[in-house]
Amino acid sequence: MVIQLILGFLLAYALSRMGTPMARDAALRFGVVDHPDGQLKNHTEPVAYLGGLAVFTSFLLSLGMIFDFDRELLALVLASTIVTAVGLIDDFGVLTPKPKMLGQIVAVFVLLKAGVILQLVFLPWWARYLLTIVWLLGLSNAFNLLDIMDGLASGVGFIAGSFLLVVAVLNGRWVVAAFTVALLGALVGFLRFNFPPASIYLGDCGSLFIGLSLGALAMVMHYTDSSPLGFLAPLYILALPLIDTVYVIVLRLRAGRRIYHGSPDHFPLRLRRRLGGSTTRTVLVIYAAGVALGGIGLLVMVLDPMATVAVTSVVGALVLGALVWLARVPMGS
Repeated sequence: MVIQLILGFLLAYALSRMGTPMARDAALRFGVVDHPDGQLKNHTEPVAYLGGLAVFTSFLLSLGMIFDFDRELLALVLASTIVTAVGLIDDFGVLTPKPKMLGQIVAVFVLLKAGVILQLVFLPWWARYLLTIVWLLGLSNAFNLLDIMDGLASGVGFIAGSFLLVVAVLNGRWVVAAFTVALLGALVGFLRFNFPPASIYLGDCGSLFIGLSLGALAMVMHYTDSSPLGFLAPLYILALPLIDTVYVIVLRLRAGRRIYHGSPDHFPLRLRRRLGGSTTRTVLVIYAAGVALGGIGLLVMVLDPMATVAVTSVVGALVLGALVWLARVPMGS
């Protein structure tokens, strides 16, 4: 199986390296681009979307050519396909928020129907279903919101996926590992073109795909074999997009803005201002934070409850302090 995982990663990487420039050319030809607006979008010229389509296609071809499918994997692939299609339509600018959310709900329903739900057995069944819906929709849109800087969402997705791969191997969940390595290979190939300065963006089809996929992968594994508080691990591994989403909501509400109205309240944008305007430096700092949080996520799977509470308290205080510090950065409207 290890050989299959390596082959799956390499094939997805090669396909993504070849397919991303093709997606970029197609996006430029058909005008599927992100235009600068002088406010939130400060790139100097239009940048192609459809990067997410290249990532998804590479992932899907690798998965189909190397690995066998079971019920769980089929559900994951189908749900991912649905959100990718919804995001692709949105990238063409012909989808309003309500149909976009409806498409995501359909994808979540596919996973629920296949029995992909949160493994929190101490909760009643209805609470597990409700939290599953909130978790999946939240992560899909959290990665969508995080995709506001070159290389950010794709790199954070790769880091989170790498830690989930470790958990899958520790769990002996080779089907989950297969799905994960195909995603990781596709993201690495895409990052060659998305890292600052980016020549192509994920678009909604890519960010929604990454968010839903990682959210679903995080749910189908066990974290509490060695520690009853091990269920906190996926919260650490996927902390960055969740933190940014909550941060944006809080700052927009405090400023009297609508939470779905775009504004420069994202912590990566504020961090970039603190770091002198360097996108590359900002992204690398956030990558390092993602690695640190992911490592803590693996750690809490084996720590005793008291140590986990202590570590979580310290991490929470540090994160809160950093966010308050960034909130003082003047960003304008």
